[in-house]
Amino acid sequence: MALPNPVVVVPGITASDLHDGYAVSPEAVWSTLLNKNYDRILLHPDDLRYELQEPARVVATAVFGMPYGSFIEELRHNLTEHRDKPVPVFPFPYDWRQPLDMIERQLEVFVDEVIARTKLMRHYHDAGFGDDPKVNLVGHSMGGLAIAGYLQRRGMTAPVEKVATLGTPFRGSLEAPIKVVTGTASLGPEQSSNSREREAARLTPALYHLLPSFPGSVKTADGLPDDLYSVYTWQQGVIDTLAEFIRLHGLQGRGSLSARRTTARELLADMLTHAHTHRRRIEQLDLTTTHVGSAAGWLCVVGVDATTRVRLQITQKNGKPFFELTSEDRCNKWEDANPAEREDTGDGTVPFKGAVPTFLERRHMVCV
Repeated sequence: MALPNPVVVVPGITASDLHDGYAVSPEAVWSTLLNKNYDRILLHPDDLRYELQEPARVVATAVFGMPYGSFIEELRHNLTEHRDKPVPVFPFPYDWRQPLDMIERQLEVFVDEVIARTKLMRHYHDAGFGDDPKVNLVGHSMGGLAIAGYLQRRGMTAPVEKVATLGTPFRGSLEAPIKVVTGTASLGPEQSSNSREREAARLTPALYHLLPSFPGSVKTADGLPDDLYSVYTWQQGVIDTLAEFIRLHGLQGRGSLSARRTTARELLADMLTHAHTHRRRIEQLDLTTTHVGSAAGWLCVVGVDATTRVRLQITQKNGKPFFELTSEDRCNKWEDANPAEREDTGDGTVPFKGAVPTFLERRHMVCV
């Protein structure tokens, strides 16, 4: 076909507007206009699919205009050769709080809709698009993880020909556990820090999908697991926050503190297990089992030469895990003569080692 495939842009975490559709006139509860209502986006400890405050129905409505608006408009302009034959570029807003396998299913439905709509465009119809329709996908940050999971699950049944990912933490980012523990991290379009954000992060399943799993990412004291997917690696404060939410809002929150802590530990373990299972599935992606076919069909752009946290030290304090956030673990050795040392770099959020996918050789990555 002479025309480019339609394109779907999948943004990163926190970068879609959320509106509460329970109101007759949907109310913005998360948007770029400084409207970040943490109380309204918090999820319920008894069922993380739904909001803490019910009745409600919070849904994604649009991607953030900043920074994605100009990017999408540039794609539309540069892909279109003739103005009377536009190439459609669709933003894909999604509920970034939810587990990635749920987001993948929404992406699957959205891709089918994009294909159906493109078939209705006369110039695509005349060019034979309907004979073997495909889309191209562009994913930023966590959006790239959703794309990888979608392709791994669907294989040859996914109508996707080419993929581009930008700054995707295929093997995680140290900013994710820091966000959970402190509320401070370089995740999403804006950097911020407050106790409400920390509390919301601890009840956001998608955030655990960004935990680092590359070798050397976590160093722990003797007796502690060096695996962030283990509930026993996490600080007690995380458990206590979840236990307090269970006390305040959980349907079984009237028990003892010990019982609530047990329930909280089980809730955290469920989110960690779900995220770990998804990470292992992404690592099994084989491009030859998809229409992408090979590295030539996947543009993997990785940010380097910025000071980035490349490891996390976890010690013990009063016999319990404690996250040591030291400046020594943030570095940029991109100019180092030693090739191994050069990998201690990143884009400021995603370390280089966390951006390396298992399904691509490093020589196929583009460092920017």
